[in-house]
Amino acid sequence: MYCEHWKLTCRPFENSCAQEFYYPAESHQATMLQLRYAIENRRSAVLMCGANGVGKTQVVRSMLEQLGSDYQPRAQIVFPALKADQFVHYLVQKLVGGEESGTPSVAADLLRFEQALSRAREDGLHPIVVVDEAHLLEGQGVFETLRLLLNLGAGENDCEAAWTLILSGHPILLSQLERFPSLDERIAVKCVISRFTPDETVGYIQHRVRAGGADADDIFAVTAMERIHVLTEGIPRRINRLCDLALMVGYAEDRKLITVDLVESVHDDLVLPGAT
Repeated sequence: MYCEHWKLTCRPFENSCAQEFYYPAESHQATMLQLRYAIENRRSAVLMCGANGVGKTQVVRSMLEQLGSDYQPRAQIVFPALKADQFVHYLVQKLVGGEESGTPSVAADLLRFEQALSRAREDGLHPIVVVDEAHLLEGQGVFETLRLLLNLGAGENDCEAAWTLILSGHPILLSQLERFPSLDERIAVKCVISRFTPDETVGYIQHRVRAGGADADDIFAVTAMERIHVLTEGIPRRINRLCDLALMVGYAEDRKLITVDLVESVHDDLVLPGAT
């Protein structure tokens, strides 16, 4: 709608995980390096946490794109609010796939999982499982199940683990795992993704607009970008929403530049109370 007005080739503030929109903020880069270290060294599990909208999914997907083809198969679980037996079945289906035989059971799922790990080991592969919203696992009693699953194939081929588990969630996940020391001890790396600094917010907006085919300095006043940081508290998802709305309103009002007053007006009028 507004792309032609701002001379953009695409909408730059979609919540997309496309690699060209990834912005290498310091905290995000550090987290990515720690994740790669754990996976490439065949560690059992890693933990990544941060506030909602801070970019956890983007970091994981960008990191996975950098890994070689030896790190397969991969499964991402985005709905972890399942009971332990349901979780195991869902995990195996995501990781192994294929047709099921007979009535599903935990024993059958475990056998399929072990067989998949064995095949991966023979082929020189290392499976990866990513669990989003992992802080929801505690209420379902899944933490102990995950610890037991990590024991499968552990220590074979001189590797700590036959597969790597990535737990991604809200910062409360740190304290939750402290109540499960048997699993907490298996966590090789704990990463906390920080919000953007003021300079990073400006850099992020400039990077996104550049990826969208334009120059941010021709669209956003520097003071407007600085104000966006304050209003969004440096959280990428909030930045995306506010910038997208500002571009839309600026187009509707035939503006030539996004200014502080426009940003504040959009934030006050169009962003729902409590949504930021």
